Amino acid sequence: MSKPKVENYASVWDAIADTPEEAVNLRVRSELIDKITGFIEENGWTQKEAAKHCGVTQPRINDLLRGRISRFSLDALVNIAASLGRRVHIELEAA
Repeated sequence: MSKPKVENYASVWDAIADTPEEAVNLRVRSELIDKITGFIEENGWTQKEAAKHCGVTQPRINDLLRGRISRFSLDALVNIAASLGRRVHIELEAA
């Protein structure tokens, strides 16, 4: 019996994405979700309060807090951050 091939990846996003571009998109969305979630938690808001501040519904906040990354585009996350009075800073660096 042969041993299964073991593949190594730089990140979980590289492992689950079909392309390097998709992996980068997932990583950036994940970072934004983490930052927004942290901001909500720092303020001690309920999901209902967070929804009001973010300009979205409570079920949408639930998806955010549970890290359901597939339900958010970069656009949507940038809009939520802006609703919270936050600016998203983008930096390009060599891969």
